[in-house]
Amino acid sequence: MPLRLTLKPHERIILGGAVVRNGETHASLLIENQVPVLRENDILSPRTVCTPCERVYLALQLLYVDPERRADHLETYRKLAEAVAIAAPSCQPILERNAEHEAAGFYYRAHKAGHVLRRHERELFQHVS
Repeated sequence: MPLRLTLKPHERIILGGAVVRNGETHASLLIENQVPVLRENDILSPRTVCTPCERVYLALQLLYVDPERRADHLETYRKLAEAVAIAAPSCQPILERNAEHEAAGFYYRAHKAGHVLRRHERELFQHVS
C-alpha cells in the first residue's frame, strides 16, 4: 500500500537515505515501495545531540534510515542504551520496549518509541536545578 505524504513549504524529510527539502508551496508525494521515510519533526541532527537519551534516539534513527551500516548502528545503540539504563534506571522499561521493536526488526517503531525516552529524560531534568 503506497504512503502519501503532504509536505509543508520548506519541510524536510529523509527519504531512503536522501534528505529532501520541499519548495515554496505544499507538495504531495506518493511513495510506492518500502523505503525509510522520516518527517522533519522526527529527525534529530547529529550536531544538535546533547543528552544521553538523544544519543540513543539518534542511534535508533540511523538504524532505520541507514540499513547499509545497520550492524554498526546497532552496536552503538546497544552500548548507549545499556549506559542510559545504568545511569537512569527509570529509563529501563522504555529502553526494553525500544529493544523489543529493534529485535523484531521494526526499526521505525523503535525510533518512534525513542520519543518516549526523550520525553522521560526531559521530565527527569526538570527537577534538576
